Amino acid sequence: MTRSRFFTLGVSAAAIAGVAVGTPRLTVLPPPAIAGVRLPPGFSITVYAEGLDGARQMAMSPSGTLYVGSREGRVYAVPDRDGDGRGDEVLVVARGLTAPHGVAFRDGALYVAERGRIIRFDGIEARLANPPEPTVVTTDLPDDRHHGFKTIAFGPDGHLYVSVGVPCNVCDRNADGYGQIRRMPAGGGPWEVVARGIRNSVGFDWHPDTGELWFTDNGRDFLGDDQPPDELNRVSEPGQHFGFPYCHGGDLPDPEFGSRPCRDFVPPVQKLGPHVASLGMAFYTGDMFPPEYRGQIFIAEHGSWNRSRPIGYRVTLVRLEGNRAVSYTPFAEGWLEGGRASGRPVDVLVARDGALLVSDDAADAVYRIAYRRP
Repeated sequence: MTRSRFFTLGVSAAAIAGVAVGTPRLTVLPPPAIAGVRLPPGFSITVYAEGLDGARQMAMSPSGTLYVGSREGRVYAVPDRDGDGRGDEVLVVARGLTAPHGVAFRDGALYVAERGRIIRFDGIEARLANPPEPTVVTTDLPDDRHHGFKTIAFGPDGHLYVSVGVPCNVCDRNADGYGQIRRMPAGGGPWEVVARGIRNSVGFDWHPDTGELWFTDNGRDFLGDDQPPDELNRVSEPGQHFGFPYCHGGDLPDPEFGSRPCRDFVPPVQKLGPHVASLGMAFYTGDMFPPEYRGQIFIAEHGSWNRSRPIGYRVTLVRLEGNRAVSYTPFAEGWLEGGRASGRPVDVLVARDGALLVSDDAADAVYRIAYRRP
């Protein structure tokens, strides 16, 4: 890999009133980043593409071209023309953008979400080597750096959805248009708020049977190592409030903003690990994995930055029975060993052949998790 990063997380010994304070320290170690990754029997992991600086959200076109946003100002296209489960080449289709984390594809066009706007590249598939100038879809988005990454995706209703995080660790900015998931018509138009009371959602997907929106949310910092949890949430009707900043995890009032009772808000379907930084999520809709995986949820956990003992740095699996979560377990782990992390999963995407793709913005790569019956 051209820029693999292995880093050691060092945490200050100082702790005040149960608050763990940490500062990441980077230590370069040799690759590969997937050498120690552990998976259930029958599963394997390989490198799909490398050299994608700060790889973040992914989207795949009907032709099989993978588009990858980044934190580094570039957007990448990775075609797999021979269908061998590995990208043929990595092409830069946009550069000089402002944190173009979010990507989505629809009707031959690539949509890219920067911090403060969404742009569109029409007819991109025929012009990967000579991309067209983009069209601005909207500039009506906050451009704050703090929690400023915008995740985008098209819903079953054809609308473009975008997440808007709050520009703080914990603050009440609901009235200012922060802490939301919104939607708008694909060609532009007024926003509609789909969900509110969200600290920072960097992943959402729709249930393949019900069409309901599900999303991850990052819990606040500086309440200690073990609280609050990150969350997996379900939107059963538009406009629901999920508690931030008043209540965390469905039952933990905020020490500063907890003036409203937790019963006023929608609780999470599943509490996730505290500070694991749950980002991208996807319902498994492919046919490659065993049948018991179909309709279940994979979550990319980027990993903690301020916990005395780091956790996360893995892909987890939430199993459902209807709309009820019945288990939350690691699926792919091993990027974190002995306090040293060789990768940080960001997004998960089900490929056309049913494999699971995982982006990693520390190792600058996309991995492919496949299954073959033992």
